[in-house]
Amino acid sequence: MRPPGPILITQEQLAVRNQELGAQISADYAGTTPVLISVLRGAIYFLTDLTREISIPIHLDFLAISRYEEVSDTTGIVRITKDLDVSITDRDVLIVEDIIDTGLTLSYLIRHLERRRPRSLQVCTLLDNRTRRLVDLPVRYTGFAIPDVFVVGYGLDWHEEYRHLPYLAILEEGQKPTGKPAAGNKPRMTN
Repeated sequence: MRPPGPILITQEQLAVRNQELGAQISADYAGTTPVLISVLRGAIYFLTDLTREISIPIHLDFLAISRYEEVSDTTGIVRITKDLDVSITDRDVLIVEDIIDTGLTLSYLIRHLERRRPRSLQVCTLLDNRTRRLVDLPVRYTGFAIPDVFVVGYGLDWHEEYRHLPYLAILEEGQKPTGKPAAGNKPRMTN
């Protein structure tokens, strides 16, 4: 498939960075069994590849969220449509994100999870777009810092298109699919 725009991060670069992050997480959490939490669906490719590079025992859980259109863009407040299945009280927790932009949604989720009293709560993100950041966040692990561009591939989508690409590409305006997206499909949320 032809890239929807310039390739920003290759499949090979992703693999190398996942190995590096997996080794660092394994070292930092040695002797523990951290709970890795991801928000469905954008980070699933990253989470899958990252966990294959972690050499210590881990537990996985997921959240699913939907936006309140009127307030999400300015507050980060979202509706949790799938909550955690495991208790994180007194556990080491690592939130695994696909991309952090404004930080509003992630900030809201951190506050939500902190109420459950984890022993530690850290963030690992594949992509960090600091130019759009509105709130300061405790990001412990970053795959790549990126410029202020819309990226697709490796789990990130535009109206469910391009998610399957094994690399990350810049979605140029002329490459955005035309036509109406399937019911309920919206562009990926900015975190």
